[in-house]
Amino acid sequence: MLLSFNEIALIAIIVLLFFLGIFVLIMQIRGSHVRDIIIQHQAELSGRLSQISEHSSQEQNKISQAIAEQKLSLLKIIDEKLLQVTQNVGAGIQQSTAKTTETLTALRERLAKIDAAQQKISSLSEQVVSLQEILSNKQTRGAFGEIQLRDLVTSILPPSVYDFQVVLSNQKRADCVLKLPNPPGTIVIDSKFPLESYQALQNASSDRERVEAERFFKASVLKHIEDISEKYIISGETAESALMFLPAESVYAELHARFVDVVEASYRAKVWIVSPTTLMATLNTVRAILKDAHMREQAGVIQKEVGYLVEDIGRLDERVDNLAKHFDQASRDIGEIKISSSKIARRIDKIEEIEFGGNEHLSLLQQKNAG
Repeated sequence: MLLSFNEIALIAIIVLLFFLGIFVLIMQIRGSHVRDIIIQHQAELSGRLSQISEHSSQEQNKISQAIAEQKLSLLKIIDEKLLQVTQNVGAGIQQSTAKTTETLTALRERLAKIDAAQQKISSLSEQVVSLQEILSNKQTRGAFGEIQLRDLVTSILPPSVYDFQVVLSNQKRADCVLKLPNPPGTIVIDSKFPLESYQALQNASSDRERVEAERFFKASVLKHIEDISEKYIISGETAESALMFLPAESVYAELHARFVDVVEASYRAKVWIVSPTTLMATLNTVRAILKDAHMREQAGVIQKEVGYLVEDIGRLDERVDNLAKHFDQASRDIGEIKISSSKIARRIDKIEEIEFGGNEHLSLLQQKNAG
C-alpha cells in the first residue's frame, strides 16, 4: 500500500528529530555556543515544518476537491449509463414481450388446430373400430353391401326401373331387381362380400398358409356364384344372367388379378361380377338403354307430331304469301299516295306564289284563267 504525502513528511520529521536529538546531545557536550546554534536551527526547523504542514493541508484540500469533482463526474456518467441501459432493457423487454405474446398466440392457434385434429382422429378411430365391428359380423357385413348397392342404384337410375328386396317365384329374396325391357328383361343384382377368405389370403405368411387361403377364397367366391346362378336366374321370369356385387374394389382386383379361372367360371354360369366402379358404369349403360327404349316407344307419337308440324308449316307458308300480297297492294297504295301528295305540294306552291306575288301576278293569273 502506498504512503500519502503527509505520512511521508511525518516520517521524515521523526527521523530528522531523532538525528537532531543525537546532535543536540553531542552539542551539549561541546558547549553553550553550540547549544545556541542548535536552538536556532530548531526554530528554523519548526518554521519549515509549519510551512510543510500548511502546504500539505493545501495539497490535501486540492486532492479532496479533485476527488470530489471526479466522483461527481463519475456518478453523472454512471447515471447516464444506467439510464441508457434501463431504456435499452425496457425496449428489449417490450420487444421480447411482444414476440412472446405473438409466439404464444401462434402456439395457442396451433394447439387449437392440434386439438381439432385430435378430435377428428379420435372420431375417425371410433368410426374405423365401428367399421371393423360391422365387417366382422356376416349379417352386418351383408347389410353394408346392400346399403352401398342401394346408394349406387338410386343415384343413377330412375325409381321406376328398380326394386329392392324382391321375392321371386321360387321364394328367394333378391337384393335388387332391375326392370328392363326385353331383351334382356329383369336382371337381379345380389351383394356378396367374401371378407373372411380375403383377409386370410392377405394375412398368409407362409407358402402353406397362402395355398390354403387361396383355396378358401376360391371356394367362397365359387359358392357365391353357384348360389346366384341357382336362385336368381329363372327362365321366363328373369334375364339369362345376373350380377354379383362385390362392395370392395380390393377384393374385385384380387379376384381378376390372381383367380382368372374363377372369373371364367362366373362367365360360364352367366353371373357377372361387378365392383362399385364397374357397377356404376353398368348402371349408366342401363340408363342409356332405357332412354333409347323410351325413345323407340315414343317414336310413333313423335312422327305424328312431326306430321302436324309439317301441316302447320304449310299453313304458315300460305299465310305468309297472303301477307306478302297485302304488302304489295299496300306498297302500290303508298306510291299513289305519294303521287297525290306531290300534286298537292305543287298546288300549294302555286298558291304561295299568288299570295306573295302582288296584284300584278293576280291579274296575270285571272287573264290566264279567262283565256
